[in-house]
Amino acid sequence: MTLPRPQPGILDISAYVPGATGSEANAIKLSSNESPLGPSPKAIEAYRAASASLERYPDGSTVALRNALAATYGLNPARIVCGAGSDELLQLIAGAYLGPGAEALFSEFGFLVYKLATLARGATPVIAPETNHTTDVDAMLARVTPRTRVVFLANPNNPTGTYIPLSEVRRLHRGLPGDVVLVLDAAYAEYVRRNDYEAGVELVSSAQNVVMARTFSKAYGLAGVRLGWAYCPENIADVLNRIRTAFNVSAAAQAAGIAALGDLAHVDKAVAHNDKWLPWMAERLAALGLEVTPSAGNFLLIGFPKDRNAASADTFLKSRAIYLRPMGAYGLGHTLRLTIGTEAENKAVTAALTEYMKGGNS
Repeated sequence: MTLPRPQPGILDISAYVPGATGSEANAIKLSSNESPLGPSPKAIEAYRAASASLERYPDGSTVALRNALAATYGLNPARIVCGAGSDELLQLIAGAYLGPGAEALFSEFGFLVYKLATLARGATPVIAPETNHTTDVDAMLARVTPRTRVVFLANPNNPTGTYIPLSEVRRLHRGLPGDVVLVLDAAYAEYVRRNDYEAGVELVSSAQNVVMARTFSKAYGLAGVRLGWAYCPENIADVLNRIRTAFNVSAAAQAAGIAALGDLAHVDKAVAHNDKWLPWMAERLAALGLEVTPSAGNFLLIGFPKDRNAASADTFLKSRAIYLRPMGAYGLGHTLRLTIGTEAENKAVTAALTEYMKGGNS
């Protein structure tokens, strides 16, 4: 029997597997880099209020949300494109600029969606090796070919937490042909506390082939509503608006996003919480003999030794209703990724890993 045949590349995709969530009443989920503080109360109230008009279509042009983003970040609202999470925007960029015969370039441990989006368009993923779990600009530039159409750069990177400074981002951009789209995926930008970092606004403002992707899922605590945005040159914004689906951002998501932008003090609290507990966790985990990659995000990549490996650690933690993210899909099978949680969660996982490293069994 003849069966329908999908487009080239699709059957090469391993479906994306999200972070595990335990069913236990006391489960501690530290697998998806979510904010332990949750969303702003103002965003929750706006989301609830939107439920009174569910019969109405949302604003298909997200005018009020784009204006709020523009006012918050000092941007031109006409160059902002909103989507159902930054994931949708990455997919839109892939759909617009990739196809059979084209190549997309990204670093060795770059966000898994880059490969999935590339393969789904029948294009070829090209992977540049990293140095110390950090994007290597020279390695990236060495792999640019006449077929390169998109370069994805997660900065900070997920799952490693590392970043490259603005000077290196600029050097990468200078080495790219003008017809190559450089995508700066700055999902964790709010957490970065480095003087040499810039999320991408400067480069987008001065170039015709750079896009900055952002999200409300992390520091804003709105992962459940699926809301992201991109700042683009006019030509790329026009392309993305031509191919995105009508009404791609729900009314409730728009309302929650606008309210969240009106409560930046809540975001500041989330960042301050991370500033306190990220180094606290890194110090204690390193003291256990674990390899901790320096992170500029709200998570840590933890490497385990062979005799107390990541797989058995994951089993041990799950037996105590603690869920981290195994990184085998990234080729980092010796690691788990740990989201910074509440004070109680951070102390619970530290205590559990201390027990495990001392020889505890599941």
